[in-house]
Amino acid sequence: MNEDVFNMSLRKFLKQVGVTSQREIETAVRDRVESGALADRKALSARMTLVVDGIDLEHVIESRIELE
Repeated sequence: MNEDVFNMSLRKFLKQVGVTSQREIETAVRDRVESGALADRKALSARMTLVVDGIDLEHVIESRIELE
């Protein structure tokens, strides 16, 4: 395995995950705010599941996204 290639590829993947996830969450939250669906919410529960085929990896991260 070439460590440099692996590291760069992994960083590219994680950057894509971070940027696209943030964009999707922001869009969905703004849409719900505009429709009034989040009027009484101060936070949202969030869960991200990372699955990597070939190495039998499934990693779950849970957190809260504060709105106020």
